[in-house]
Amino acid sequence: MVRPTGFEPVAYGLEVRCSIQLSYGRKQMNLLSNSFKIVHKKNHLGALLKFCKKIITFIHIVIVLYYRFKKQLKAHLMAKKKLSRKDFLVPVKKTKTSSSKALVKSDPIQSYLNEISRHRLLTREEEVELGKRIQEDGDQDAAYIMTTSNLRLVVKIALDFQRIWMQNLLDLIQEGNIGLVRAVKKFDPYKNVKFSYYSSFWIKAYILKFIMDNWRMVKIGTTQGQRKLFFRLKKEKRRLIEQGFDPKPKLLSEQLGVSEKEVIDMDQRLANWDLSLDEPLKSDSNTERIEFINVEADTSEDLVAQKEIEDILHTKVEEFKKTLNDRELDIFDRRIFSDSPETLQQIGEIYSISRERVRQIENNILKKMKAYFKKDMPDFDMYDHTQ
Repeated sequence: MVRPTGFEPVAYGLEVRCSIQLSYGRKQMNLLSNSFKIVHKKNHLGALLKFCKKIITFIHIVIVLYYRFKKQLKAHLMAKKKLSRKDFLVPVKKTKTSSSKALVKSDPIQSYLNEISRHRLLTREEEVELGKRIQEDGDQDAAYIMTTSNLRLVVKIALDFQRIWMQNLLDLIQEGNIGLVRAVKKFDPYKNVKFSYYSSFWIKAYILKFIMDNWRMVKIGTTQGQRKLFFRLKKEKRRLIEQGFDPKPKLLSEQLGVSEKEVIDMDQRLANWDLSLDEPLKSDSNTERIEFINVEADTSEDLVAQKEIEDILHTKVEEFKKTLNDRELDIFDRRIFSDSPETLQQIGEIYSISRERVRQIENNILKKMKAYFKKDMPDFDMYDHTQ
């Protein structure tokens, strides 16, 4: 077989396949030549129809061989050549700039779309090759290519969530890009799953988390059940109403697989917006909402302050006890600083003194202690001694 000029097989196996395919094509050409001679000899209509069918079959074989050879050659070249970032850039037409009189010369979303359109989409073979380079070699260029080539998928998913968010679309795109990067790190090329299908779950998860965290100033969903209710409660209510049912909490909890209390709490959260306690009740009033909140229990600030005062007093009491004599210290422990104080009669029998004398000693100890505290604690009179 005479090889065409400039043709060099890329591999021995490919050369053998091409030789077999070309031999088969030459055989078909010989059959066509013989058929042509038969047509001239017999000049029969049936032979002419067979000849036309063979021509069509031959053309089909040539087309199949061409595309098969082209695909094999491309796959072989891709296996030999390491894909780089430049291989995935496509030329982009320059868009007309807006008028200089406009407040904003370029739309940020349109500029972003123009930028990501420079990166072409990946084929299945390219996804597998890049995935292997990422998982086996930790190739950063491969991760960059796979990420930038799927940025348009993030925009498509973010547009679906724009109906819920109703705010800046770029925020959703940014969070979706984080999910895309996470998907690139976790993608397993050996499981025969398209990367676009796999990464869509990561992108949606990050966008949903962002919406729930920023829906209001106070988070309305932290558990898995609350996240489920956030996106499905209104939809399930609408479905039950269309079917003629009354969407009560018990029925909703059975349909959604959560507790009845969680349904009631989420329904109240979604029905009302956040209110500031420092906001005036009316536009022409200085009265704030917090003034009408009845708080019977102590606040956290009061509890902390009370604990600090108790610690200081206990320290000062221990220091004061060192200034007392033995009898005063014993009466202090038995009578004043005891959870179950003894009676005056009991203490008087111990020291063989009258009850009146015990009472006098007790009063002297209290006066000394008060004077001691005033000396070391200047703001002692400000404390509430009844506590």
